[in-house]
Amino acid sequence: MIQHLSVQGMSCASCTGRVTRALLQVTGVRQAHVNLATERAEIEGMATLPALLQAVERAGFTARPHIQPAERAASRR
Repeated sequence: MIQHLSVQGMSCASCTGRVTRALLQVTGVRQAHVNLATERAEIEGMATLPALLQAVERAGFTARPHIQPAERAASRR
């Protein structure tokens, strides 16, 4: 399963590294990719959303679920 988060508060490559490391420590996470320019994280694995959000917050940033445009359009139908 792939989950997407919007991550606020990152300002440099070091920030993305901290978020990535925090996400990789969550039980069930196989891969995590964090993009500074888009302020998004893509997480692959079976981790729960609350665990992912908490990990980002413990790293010093804020996060919320990111809804992809296709998902947003489908939810409006």
